[in-house]
Amino acid sequence: MSGILFREEKTYLVLESDLLWNDIYNTPDDDYRNYRELWLRLCSNISQIGMPVVLCGCAVPKQFEMCNGRRSFSSIYYLAVVSDDDVLEERMRRGRGVTAESWIKSSLDFNRWLKEHANETIPKIKLLDNTKLSPEEGAKVAEAWIRECMSNKNCSY
Repeated sequence: MSGILFREEKTYLVLESDLLWNDIYNTPDDDYRNYRELWLRLCSNISQIGMPVVLCGCAVPKQFEMCNGRRSFSSIYYLAVVSDDDVLEERMRRGRGVTAESWIKSSLDFNRWLKEHANETIPKIKLLDNTKLSPEEGAKVAEAWIRECMSNKNCSY
């Protein structure tokens, strides 16, 4: 879905957070703090030219909200794309060719966690259930939400 946003959008920049991943950032004990700080610095620099940034990746709000770089932003909005477990597993196996059982299991666990806890995070996470949506339809829903947030008009959760 992020690939569709990459191709279509001209008023904000879409970045994939895996782009800069390196094993030196694999620090779950501190919630990947240095990696989150790196991304906040990069997004802050891009934002200085007036281009909002949509960062796509796997994270939860506290991992960014605790960072020093968070002070550079007046608002950060969080959207999580979720689906029914069977649909997610099918998409991972057949659509993306994922065969690592541990990756599939952790993705399913995180998908469930998001659905159970999105309203408890600070700030809350908006959920986009794409179980019955094509990638193009999901991208359109995400884009509408992004535009709503950019206009600061009741970015709904």
